[in-house]
Amino acid sequence: MSVIRSAVTGVGSFLPEQVVTNADLAKIVDTSDEWIVERTGIRQRHKARDDQPTSDLAVEAARRALSDAGRTPQDVDLIVVATTTPDMTFPSVASIVQRKLGVPTCIAFDVQAVCSGFVYALSVADGFVARGNARCALVIGAEEMTRLMDWTDRSTCVLFGDGAGAVVVESREGQGTKADRGLLGFALRCDGSKTDLLYVDGGPATTGSVGHLRMAGNQVFRHAVVNIAEAITACCQTSGIEIADVDWFVPHQANQRIIKGVGDRLGLDEDKVISTVAMHANTSAASIPLALDAAIQDGRIKRGDLVLAEAMGGGLTWGACAFRL
Repeated sequence: MSVIRSAVTGVGSFLPEQVVTNADLAKIVDTSDEWIVERTGIRQRHKARDDQPTSDLAVEAARRALSDAGRTPQDVDLIVVATTTPDMTFPSVASIVQRKLGVPTCIAFDVQAVCSGFVYALSVADGFVARGNARCALVIGAEEMTRLMDWTDRSTCVLFGDGAGAVVVESREGQGTKADRGLLGFALRCDGSKTDLLYVDGGPATTGSVGHLRMAGNQVFRHAVVNIAEAITACCQTSGIEIADVDWFVPHQANQRIIKGVGDRLGLDEDKVISTVAMHANTSAASIPLALDAAIQDGRIKRGDLVLAEAMGGGLTWGACAFRL
C-alpha cells in the first residue's frame, strides 16, 4: 500500500565569515585552547557581524537548500524557522525570511525549542507536507547564540557560535516501510521542571531585556546522555528501524563528550557519528542541519542513507528523528 512521506530533497548551510578561535577567547576570559578542547572538543566558532541578524543567516542557508533541491523561492508554500535568537520579538524570523527571499504569500512561523528546535520544526513541517497542506517547505535552524553570551563567564561563552542550516521538505510516495525515502519517525519530549538548568535570564515579560545564557553544565550533561538515548530508542521503534540499520548518526553539536556519551550508550559505531562541533561549536537549532550539510558536502552521507538525528536544549526539550535521505 502506497503512502505519502515527507522527504528531505535539499540541504544547505551558512556560517558567518568571522571566526573566533579558542586563543581569541583566551584574550578576554580566563581560559585556554587546551582547557576548552579537553572539556568540549570545540576549537573555534563563527560570529555574526553586528549588522547581520539571524534572518540573514537563515536566508543564505535557505538559498543553498533550494538550489540543492532544484527549487526556487516561488515554489515554497511553508517556512518554519527554529530559532531562539530572533531578529526582534515580532514579526517572526520566518516572515522576514519570506520577504527577503521573495517567497509568495505562504504559511510562515517560528518554532522555539532552543537546541531541539530543528527536530521540532522538522516534525511540524512533516505534519503539513505529509497531509497535503503544503507542497514545498523550508525548514531552517538559524541562531546567533553569541548575542546571548556573558563574555565574563568562561563556562558558557566558549561553547556557542552562530550559524544556520536549512532543508527543503517535499512529499514523496512510498510503500510504508523503512526502505522509503523520507521522514520515518519522531520522538519529542519536554520536562519543564528542569527550566533552571539551561535558560536565559531575561525577556520582554520579565526584565524587558535580552539577558544572558545560564547553564548548570554538569546536570545538563547527565540529563542529555540518558534522555537522548531514550528518545532515540523510542524514535527507532516508531520508525520501524533498529540502531544497526542506521547509516549515519547526526547529533546536536553541543559538546563532544555528550556526542560520545550518547553514541557509547547506544552502541553506535564511532565511524557512523557525524561530529562538526570542533569547527562551529554549539549553534543550537542550527547545529543538526549544519552537520548534515557538512557530511553531504564531504561525501560521507549520500542519497538513500538512513540518518538518525537528535538534540537536547533548554526547557528541557529533547527529541530524535529518523529519515532516509
